[in-house]
Amino acid sequence: MAFEVTILGNSSASPTLSRHPSSQYINICDHHLLVDCGEGTQMQLQRYKIKKSKISHIFISHVHGDHILGLPGLLLSMNLVKHEKDVHVYGPKELFEILDVIFKHSETELSFPLHYHPIDPNTSQIILENSQFSVKSFPLFHRIPTIGYLFKENNTLPANQAKSYAYCSDTLFDERVIKSVADSDYLYHEATFMHDKLERAIKTMHSTAKQAGLAAKMANVNQLLIGHFSSRYDDLTELLKEAQTAFPNTQLASEGTTFVL
Repeated sequence: MAFEVTILGNSSASPTLSRHPSSQYINICDHHLLVDCGEGTQMQLQRYKIKKSKISHIFISHVHGDHILGLPGLLLSMNLVKHEKDVHVYGPKELFEILDVIFKHSETELSFPLHYHPIDPNTSQIILENSQFSVKSFPLFHRIPTIGYLFKENNTLPANQAKSYAYCSDTLFDERVIKSVADSDYLYHEATFMHDKLERAIKTMHSTAKQAGLAAKMANVNQLLIGHFSSRYDDLTELLKEAQTAFPNTQLASEGTTFVL
């Protein structure tokens, strides 16, 4: 069965001419999911020939603009083409206040059922489960309430081992996060700064590339993807090298790349 992650955006707060804010598309067992939805996400979906009409579940980590500003536009575009299938949105409760204000003042009546699923950012819990996969939320540690997500196949054929993908957007390096993502096949962990900007990372409650590598090593994951890069870095090679000093099996979460678990 398919379990694929396509990177739509890997930049932090400020987009660049070549990098977009955070967003990822996941195809797991032919269920089509979106994780975070920064500005320009629907254009990226078009660029990589992913039909927005397929998306059924959207998971938002927190309400900073670089993770949500594409969501109203995506939902309104789906409405314009008379989308009819149910769409489920998961995230902190503040997200739904923002969406309601936009729908109210734009006098929007959606053509499709939109289901809100407020997630407690302080606890770890199964928020979605069916016969094929589950999604578990867990706390991250950022300036505002922030949620990590763990996507995991349920056991299929006896010879197959269930694969898992952990998504850690904006967060300090924290051992509580490491426990939540332990033994994942793939870990996406933010790496906003090089380690020489550690003081800046701590002040803004972000992680460095070296810390992302350490988190992967301590969590005993198979593969690390780093992203959420500061716009100060034009060349991402040094970020990759720094993470690899702690965890050699690291790749850049490069936009347009699809990782097959």
